[in-house]
Amino acid sequence: MVLCNLYFHLPQKGISSHQLARDIGVTQKTAWFMLSRIRHSLRSEKAKSFNGDTQVDETYIGGKNHKKSWQKRVENTQGRSTKTKAVVFGLLSNGKVSTEIVPNTKGKTLTTIIKNMVKRGSIVISDGWKGYSEVHKHYEHKSIPHTRGQYVKDNSHTNSIEGFWSLLKRGILGIYHSVSPKHLQLYCDEFSFRYNTKDFDEGNRFNFAFILCI
Repeated sequence: MVLCNLYFHLPQKGISSHQLARDIGVTQKTAWFMLSRIRHSLRSEKAKSFNGDTQVDETYIGGKNHKKSWQKRVENTQGRSTKTKAVVFGLLSNGKVSTEIVPNTKGKTLTTIIKNMVKRGSIVISDGWKGYSEVHKHYEHKSIPHTRGQYVKDNSHTNSIEGFWSLLKRGILGIYHSVSPKHLQLYCDEFSFRYNTKDFDEGNRFNFAFILCI
């Protein structure tokens, strides 16, 4: 209970296992394990369905060559390469977000997730990535071609999901510094939970998280 109280009375970006170890007087390995258990608990509270205007987008995490020694650098990892980067797909509607690690950004992969999570009759808003080319067959689809310098179309945009990606990446870079692909989904779930409870006061957020953790 003390751990949950400390963890969820923090700013949006979380706390590192090193800092937590110092705060509660345990080893870093123990602190990391405790935080990992909390993240596992938060998975049950992921948003499972969306309706209305739903923004969808994908982002890439990891694989920064300039942070590696010359011997460990991998060629041709720019842009959408998945050689050294993990792909995270996100959906956001009505102030709630859900993320999922995906193997690629092909149309079949993205459209299947959208069909499973977005109710029929909803409006799906995306950028102009070709992986969304089949979405119009199932939903009203508003595609905004960012590559042409357009970011708003008929008052529709993907600014909210892109803002969430900024929070996620700043948190990983600034607090956790690096996250292995094996555990990335748990960190995404953590930041999704924080985003989805952003309107809670500290007491309600703690109570909600505590119920999930027991």
